[in-house]
Amino acid sequence: MKIENIPAEIKSKSLKEAKDEINEILLLLESKNLDLSDSEDKYKRLINLNKHVESLFKIKLKKIKEL
Repeated sequence: MKIENIPAEIKSKSLKEAKDEINEILLLLESKNLDLSDSEDKYKRLINLNKHVESLFKIKLKKIKEL
C-alpha cells in the first residue's frame, strides 16, 4: 500500500493521534466482540494508520540524518 492510498483524514493525524487510534483498534480486535465485516474494516484502517506512522518516522529519520 502506497502513501497515496492512505486517506487524507489519516494523513492529517499526528503521531500521537495515530498511535492512540491504533491502540483503540487493537483493543477492539482483541475483544472478539466485532463481527467479521467490522473486524475487516478495522483491520484495513489499522493498516493505513500503520503506514502513516511509518511515513512519519521516515520523515523524522531523514531530518535527523540531515543534521
